Amino acid sequence: MADNHQPDPRAIRAKLDFPVIDSDGHWLEYTPVILDFMRKAGGEAAVEGYLSRERMVAATIQMTPEQRREERRAQQAWWAFPTKNTRDRATALAPALLYERMEELGLDFTVLYPTTGLGIAAIGDDERRRATCRAFNLYAAEYFGKFADRMTPAAVIPMHTPEEAIAELEHAVGKLGLKVIVMGSLMRRAIRARDGSVKSRSSWYDVIGIDSEYDYDPVWAKCVELKVAPTFHSASRGLGFRVSPSNFTYNHIGHFAAAGEAVCKALFMGGVTRRFPALKFAFLEGGVGWACQLYADLIGHWKKRNPAALADVDPANLDRKELRALLDRYAGPEFAARLDEYRLVPEGEEAAARWAALGAKAIDDYAACGIERARDIANLFTRNFFFGCEADDPINVWGYNKRVNPYGVRLKMLFGSDIGHFDVPDMREVLIEAHELVDDGLIGEDDFREFVFGWPVEFWAGMNPDFFTGTAVAAAARRELARRDAAENPAAQTSSAG
Repeated sequence: MADNHQPDPRAIRAKLDFPVIDSDGHWLEYTPVILDFMRKAGGEAAVEGYLSRERMVAATIQMTPEQRREERRAQQAWWAFPTKNTRDRATALAPALLYERMEELGLDFTVLYPTTGLGIAAIGDDERRRATCRAFNLYAAEYFGKFADRMTPAAVIPMHTPEEAIAELEHAVGKLGLKVIVMGSLMRRAIRARDGSVKSRSSWYDVIGIDSEYDYDPVWAKCVELKVAPTFHSASRGLGFRVSPSNFTYNHIGHFAAAGEAVCKALFMGGVTRRFPALKFAFLEGGVGWACQLYADLIGHWKKRNPAALADVDPANLDRKELRALLDRYAGPEFAARLDEYRLVPEGEEAAARWAALGAKAIDDYAACGIERARDIANLFTRNFFFGCEADDPINVWGYNKRVNPYGVRLKMLFGSDIGHFDVPDMREVLIEAHELVDDGLIGEDDFREFVFGWPVEFWAGMNPDFFTGTAVAAAARRELARRDAAENPAAQTSSAG
């Protein structure tokens, strides 16, 4: 980079009096080696489960556009990883090289998510899914163990049932000591009749937090017990409107955001943040733009759809006498004379009236959240949710905008490098791109500090104060956590000092 007269990330890092924590880097699996390990650790079920994901992608890429159209298969990301930059490709494959280059990249610590491994929680076969996740997590723990002071890998947690999630949490976190988890979500489920039989070939996607086939509260309780924060790196490419058989970019734009919004909204509306106030969730790589809109929409809808406000649309509150008079005057007698026929299907209005008569608990979409005033939404949303943002995303500035975000809040963002993937052709540019919002005067240095250090410490160490123990950023993280605790509980600090 210096040879091309480009800025040096080390120069930016040297000016900072705080570490840079990357909350979403990626490593690339080296298939020949990882398969040997998985065969020993999980048998052929693990190997076949892992290969099923790669084979599915490869098969789709090899199809002609006509074949993809016939099967309505979404175009995949051919050439998905850096290749021209050979050093970066090797860095994503070999943690020892990444470890050596951390200072060069301007990074002090990185949380690394898998690549192929992100899809193994979606393996349809129960035995293969569980075996693959178990063996994969064993591999990650062993592969990255000697580099723990600078990096830590994410364990993959299958979520098709609470039982399998709890079992892998206890193994990956409780036994292996992994301290980052990435959970499956948007599980595809068959639509079933009351007797349990499959009704049709149609399916639906379980977003975990609301209207699920299962009660996931035991999973959230296990996360609190193990002091581990759930993260989601879910994809919606190939679902819904993102199924172009010819254009990957069409499918790719917005798909992380859509998947993140689905789970975030479900967790909130399902009351998970109310029942588990200490639990922090992160939604990665989708940016913060969708979160700003969701946050504002939750407030806007509550103002119109809370139990008191619903009186404005309760059919029982329509003054039909006044309506008749107004129609007679302004629409003509032919309207007023047929007022009784206003609803051609009166059953709809009658059903609405019966629903309204059930009372606040039945009609309040926010009942599980316990929302009594709009400000409660701001408190819950900003306390529990964090949003992974890539370094080069200009929309990151929206999260800081107190003038626009209701109640003058900043949404909590986590700096993510996304190193290892196609959108980072040069790893040395990541910190430079992240700092451009400061260089361009869009955010201040204090805002940047929160992005790359303050909020990551609050997220990772907020549930597990020992998260950074033994790492290169341990002392700084400990001081930051104490500073944030003091800012939130000034009375306790004063009492302690006295």
